[in-house]
Amino acid sequence: MSASADKLRLDKWLWFARFFKSRSLAATQVGAGNVRVNGERVSKCATTISPGDVLTFSQGRVVRIVEVVLLGTRRGPAPEAQTLYSDMSPPPPPKETHVPENPRFEGKGRPTKRDRRQGDLSRARHLE
Repeated sequence: MSASADKLRLDKWLWFARFFKSRSLAATQVGAGNVRVNGERVSKCATTISPGDVLTFSQGRVVRIVEVVLLGTRRGPAPEAQTLYSDMSPPPPPKETHVPENPRFEGKGRPTKRDRRQGDLSRARHLE
């Protein structure tokens, strides 16, 4: 029994660790070949994993690299799920803090009240 106790299905573990909302979503990702276990692409949901395995998969636009620490016995709350793995993903790139200049100076953007009045006066004079 100890041999089966230290292994768990990959789709079940991904669901326990709260990487996917449902077990069927996890199974779909694994079945599509989007998950790697220790660098090897896996396409069977029933692939067993054990502590120490490294998983690589995409979650949205982010590529996650995770080391399995514990297998778990249930899908518990998020703090409990975070104890199941060690995140080895690179940190996301910093967001640009560049503030664009006011586009009004380039002749773009909405005119001010003063600009509208001047435009109206110039059109009125042009029609006379």
